[in-house]
Amino acid sequence: MLVTSAFKDQEVIPAQYTCEGKDVSPPLKWERVPSAITYAIIVEDPDAPGGTFIHWVMYNIKMNEIPEGVEKKDKTSYGYQGVNDFNRVGYNGPCPPKGHGFHRYYFNVYALNTELSIKSGKKVTADDLRDMMEGHVIAVGRLMGKYKRD
Repeated sequence: MLVTSAFKDQEVIPAQYTCEGKDVSPPLKWERVPSAITYAIIVEDPDAPGGTFIHWVMYNIKMNEIPEGVEKKDKTSYGYQGVNDFNRVGYNGPCPPKGHGFHRYYFNVYALNTELSIKSGKKVTADDLRDMMEGHVIAVGRLMGKYKRD
């Protein structure tokens, strides 16, 4: 189970976690999986006009929670971050086209039975991370928030 103190599952994401606010990552907490070595996070918007849009890629997380506002750099004290579909490292929050109605944002946490090898000099995308995780996922938690811009 994945939760945040910022919003409840299927509720509206507060503006401070979006492009209309501070654009900081929300705090996340999940149940510890006893056999997990590391965790990974992918945040995605399946309602984007061009297909699923990735907002955050993070991996080799050792603890079962992340505070608000993780720094936007490759290596943090919480884990490694890849590149999102804005072509930036770290978290960039919801920013759907104005007047497009609500989009759903899925925060997915993956419990892994290994520590993933770091690809030196390469920015890891969500597809790269999914490839790296293949055969190592032992549990998945999901939280969905909604957001729209008028």
